[in-house]
Amino acid sequence: MEMTVYGDYESFRGLENREGEWVEIFRVGVERSCVGFNATNSRFRLTASRLTQVRMIDPLNNRLFMDFKNIHAIPHMSHKERNYPIDTIGVVFNTEARFDDPARPRMIFYIRDNIDSQIKCVATGKQAYAFRDGLENVEGGQVIVALKMWKVCKSWNLFEAPDLWLQTEGGLSDFRFNPRLTEVEDFRQSLLNSDPYVQKYGIEGLV
Repeated sequence: MEMTVYGDYESFRGLENREGEWVEIFRVGVERSCVGFNATNSRFRLTASRLTQVRMIDPLNNRLFMDFKNIHAIPHMSHKERNYPIDTIGVVFNTEARFDDPARPRMIFYIRDNIDSQIKCVATGKQAYAFRDGLENVEGGQVIVALKMWKVCKSWNLFEAPDLWLQTEGGLSDFRFNPRLTEVEDFRQSLLNSDPYVQKYGIEGLV
């Protein structure tokens, strides 16, 4: 979404150096975009004034910005819902690094929930390297990852069920390994209650 600043713009100076980061905006006007050339595909645009406040945030550490969707619910999302990036939580497994082409680095992995639902995930660009390095630095057994704002991708096959996966959407997407979130602790507990692997090897496999 585009935001235009009128008048005093000193308080917004420097934001051009924070591209790709998340912001929280207060006291801003919302208008419909004019017909014609637009910098974004949003139907609305923001208008900032001297009263507008912009603050940099980390959405994965801010409960107001969390809306985690269950893995088993993703295949049943409507076409409209799939137009928007989603958040989800899962146990990481079957990782595969594909860095042969420097122009298209990819980190492919799967995540699963506590009822054996799973989904393929693809981290691209700089986030592919960040995911690989971050995963290597995690100590312990199973790793729970929280994905924030990942795009739902779907391809159709004439003779098989549609292929569905999650993929990073540029700087919009984020991820955290074993974050200290209430939702993650609830998910961890659900693994203990229903996951045969965890029941066999115990809680120490998750920490």
